[in-house]
Amino acid sequence: MGGGYTGLSAARTLARSGASVAVLERHRVGWGASGRNGGFVLPGYKPDAIELVRRYGIERARGIFAASLEAIGYVERLIADEAIDCGFERRGTVTLAGRPRHLRDLATEQRALREHFGHETVLLGPGHLRDEIDSSGYAGGLLDPAAGGLHPARYCAGLAAAAAKARAAIVEGVEVLGATRRSGGMTLSTSAGPLDADEVLVATNGYTGAAFPGLRRRVVPVGSYIVATAPLGRDAERLIPRKRVMSDTWNLLHYFRLSDDGRLVFGGRASFTPTGVERSSRILAAAIRRVFPSLAAVPIEFAWSGKVAFARDQMPHAGRLDGVHYALAYAGHGVALSTWLGARMGEVLAGRAELPEFTGDPPAIPLYGGRPWFLPAVGAYYRMKDWLR
Repeated sequence: MGGGYTGLSAARTLARSGASVAVLERHRVGWGASGRNGGFVLPGYKPDAIELVRRYGIERARGIFAASLEAIGYVERLIADEAIDCGFERRGTVTLAGRPRHLRDLATEQRALREHFGHETVLLGPGHLRDEIDSSGYAGGLLDPAAGGLHPARYCAGLAAAAAKARAAIVEGVEVLGATRRSGGMTLSTSAGPLDADEVLVATNGYTGAAFPGLRRRVVPVGSYIVATAPLGRDAERLIPRKRVMSDTWNLLHYFRLSDDGRLVFGGRASFTPTGVERSSRILAAAIRRVFPSLAAVPIEFAWSGKVAFARDQMPHAGRLDGVHYALAYAGHGVALSTWLGARMGEVLAGRAELPEFTGDPPAIPLYGGRPWFLPAVGAYYRMKDWLR
């Protein structure tokens, strides 16, 4: 269940094996994060290289990091194989240092990526950064050439078409209300009536509902807010000459890229409490003016929001819990990882692979049942950390 990247990728893989597959989506394909994200196709994870090694040991950390690179390659091949028109370009990403001390942290990360994972990146001082971005607001950056960008909704539509071509049934407007085990499988209670299934994959990420309480209490939905300017014309080439995708080093980060029609797509954590699109648009427009003062008079033409999902350890998870399979909690790195993990789970459901040895079940969160009452305090904590950094 879930008509986003994870569910559609799993459905495509499983249907190609000859299985009878149905994707159940409460709204429409791509309604959640898969149609509303920033379109970043990134290597790595929310925790940095040093933290991965500390948690998992060097050998397992290498495998986990390599999986993120494999995921990007998988997306690139899938787009080519299915001829998905989504503006995919693999031009790299730059992580922008908000302060000089952040640049020193990026230098440490560069060394860790090389020494632990053999992954080469390029440290950019303030002088070299001018070749990447027309902004004086950053102290430097770290360039990772492995990353890319795409139009997220067009990619999701192409993935849905690929799943349908493989003979997966895509059923929109049907909500799963509950699930009970039966001999040889599960019975789903849905808004359209009961449905028996041999296996179930929960692929709802930040929109995981009460039907699966064991998973719901392990993932936290966090709002992400995005705006898109009017087309910039020739100014687009001046702002980000090499068309990298970019984000900064603040805990309450901003991320941005140029769309293939020459708009600036700019997002961030505008609020840790439910916030209307009008207010978040004002917040992000002010941030754009700080980063790119030359865009002060350029109007915002589109604004939207959606939910990403975090586990307590800020890592993605895939496996089996309470009788159902799942893959979720991508922590803002979901475009590539969700597609790849969805395909892996499709192979598992087809009986062609074992469960991926990824990061185990997401840890439960004490005193949490699905309503993230603690997010305002988390937002205040991160604001203080940014002020002190």
